[in-house]
Amino acid sequence: MVSLAERRRCVTYLRNQYEISERRACQAIQLNRSSYRYVGQQELVDAAYEEVVRLSERYPYFGYRKIYDLMRGSWSISRETVRLIRRREGLQVIKKRRKRKVLGMTTQWVNQARYPNHVWSYDFVFDQTEDARQLKCMTVVDEYTRQGFEITVGRSLTATDVIRVLEKLFEEHGRPVCLRSDNGPEMVSKAVQTWLKEKHVDMHYIDPGSPWQNAYCESFNSIFRSTCLDRWLFGSMTEARVVINQWLEEYNTIRPHGSLGGMNPKHYLQRWNEENTNQQPEILTA
Repeated sequence: MVSLAERRRCVTYLRNQYEISERRACQAIQLNRSSYRYVGQQELVDAAYEEVVRLSERYPYFGYRKIYDLMRGSWSISRETVRLIRRREGLQVIKKRRKRKVLGMTTQWVNQARYPNHVWSYDFVFDQTEDARQLKCMTVVDEYTRQGFEITVGRSLTATDVIRVLEKLFEEHGRPVCLRSDNGPEMVSKAVQTWLKEKHVDMHYIDPGSPWQNAYCESFNSIFRSTCLDRWLFGSMTEARVVINQWLEEYNTIRPHGSLGGMNPKHYLQRWNEENTNQQPEILTA
């Protein structure tokens, strides 16, 4: 017990509970009897008190100094009194809250792709040209064949660019059943979600801060960075596009992939098509 009010309440409790004298109770709590008996002449809640509370509730982001400045010309009250009143009423300045990120609404939860064009995943990778200007690369991968469909390069890519790239890929490779991505602003925009709904393509958004849930695209991005972006210093965006397109062709047609039995994605897709020519309609309707 530290405050005077707490000690007074304790003395009263001892007197009522154990029926001891005021002197004995004050000795036990180490409180002067004059302090225990003191009754303030000024009412605790007066007009100034109510004005402090009213202003603090109206301006919740004002500290006690600003509230005092507002009252200084019209009320006879000290700055310390304003501080104590706000502390008693719990009216301290509200701490800044962390903003919540807008999350996409998942329409289908997919753990693993079961056939080509079942699940695509896409993400963004950042780099820069020699003049320190940003390069933003949009990568799109088929999770079953590990094929890199597209790496779109630009200074900035918006939701409109995402729709344009996906529409082009849908025409070239057909529509996937589901698209997996993180909760980037380009992916969760209403324009993208509405467009995918019109195309009857489901969406799977990974949990925030969980890149391992988008493991196939993250693996592709890691290979892309270590074997291409980290090796080249691009003089311009045009040069970056040429080099990246050459790298993507090499990745799809030459580079062996361990999870595909040492085959490259293009060879693996051809072999799968040959083995599943008769079963493909059944798989797509499963």
